[in-house]
Amino acid sequence: MLDAFIVNVALPTIEHDLNAGPAMLEMVVGGYGVAYAVLLVLGGRLGDMFGRRRLFLWGTAAFGITSVACGLAPDAWTLVAARVAQGAASALMMPQVLATIQATTSGAKRVRAMSYYSSTAGVASALGQILGGVLVSLDIAGTGWRSIFLVNAPVAVAALVLALRTVPETRSEQPTRVDGPGTALLSLSLVSLLLPLTEGRATGWPLWSWLLLAVFPLATVGFVLVERRAERQGRTPLVPPSLLRIPSMRSGLLVLIPFCLGWGGFMFVMAVALQEGLRLGPMAAGLALVPLCVAFFAASMAGPRLAARHGRRVVTTGALLQAVGLLAGIATFHWGWDGLNAWGIAPALAIQGAGQGLLFPLTMRTMLSEVPVTQAGVGGGVTVTAQQSFMALGVATLGTLFLSLVPSVGMGDALTATLGVQLAASAVTVGLSLLLPRRMR
Repeated sequence: MLDAFIVNVALPTIEHDLNAGPAMLEMVVGGYGVAYAVLLVLGGRLGDMFGRRRLFLWGTAAFGITSVACGLAPDAWTLVAARVAQGAASALMMPQVLATIQATTSGAKRVRAMSYYSSTAGVASALGQILGGVLVSLDIAGTGWRSIFLVNAPVAVAALVLALRTVPETRSEQPTRVDGPGTALLSLSLVSLLLPLTEGRATGWPLWSWLLLAVFPLATVGFVLVERRAERQGRTPLVPPSLLRIPSMRSGLLVLIPFCLGWGGFMFVMAVALQEGLRLGPMAAGLALVPLCVAFFAASMAGPRLAARHGRRVVTTGALLQAVGLLAGIATFHWGWDGLNAWGIAPALAIQGAGQGLLFPLTMRTMLSEVPVTQAGVGGGVTVTAQQSFMALGVATLGTLFLSLVPSVGMGDALTATLGVQLAASAVTVGLSLLLPRRMR
């Protein structure tokens, strides 16, 4: 989770060291996200088949190895390839966490475990950029930006030791074969959308980007038809349509989509604006997000108790708080851009973080609350795929909007316009939160 964002504040340093242009830098960010999103559901299915603990161990080991490959990359193309491999390793590892929680806990223990998981997922987004800025600035043993990847090696070793000692092995009682056609079509759908949107602007929108975008609707329709047919015939598709007919899964997914679109774009745009617009160094740019991170964690810890008393109104309140934080941010950047420092944006970020801490963890918990244990891996894979795909789409769309506006209107106005789009997505989130179950399990 950290590595989806840890690279953002290091991009200027990577550009200088490896002589990487804008297109290559976007591939460093986007390659990880696309590989991660494409393979997540497959990773969940493999865990159901071969054992979730086993897949978690394989994925963690692969993640450590590919992180070292990123840290030792001699050139930009090698770094991109290693980042893609790192994203694939993450896709083996991450679905097993949610699936193991679903399979081994129930009642209050599951609520507590899901709260910890969702809080970690949200905090890691901001913490990734904080840690990235600190590591780049410390320049440990002259490693510079490479330390943001190399630090994963000891973490992976520790995770392997702890997992071997503490994580129970679980798997589906009725494991099914991998859905080849479904996997291929889902991969094609995600790649044909995310790749051109991530790389199109930086490469001047070449013909291949438009051709891939034209493939996206065809691949998506094909995927839906293939999955429906497989379920009618009694086979187990990669993403069972019946899973999306579960009310809590469907309503939670609708809330998650606009939230993740805005959140992914926000983190990327802020990393650029703080460094290139406000001229903060990597460490200062990372530490500027501490108020958001702290507020998110505090709110996410209070969320389960509040939800037990007030139900879905807590999520709606969180969405409203996020909107207030964005409005405060827009006002701060619009009227106070000249001379603005990290302390000046702290109140707006804290309000936004508190709202997101109420919204995101409870929505994630709701999505999986009614998923059968036999489909725990698939449910976890679908949940994290949706999260990662739309965060990557947010980086592509809001990032492209922001970078396209900068030359004509300047960094400050481009940032306020982009936050305005995120505010519209936040308003949609407020409305969709009313579709969640009144009582939150």
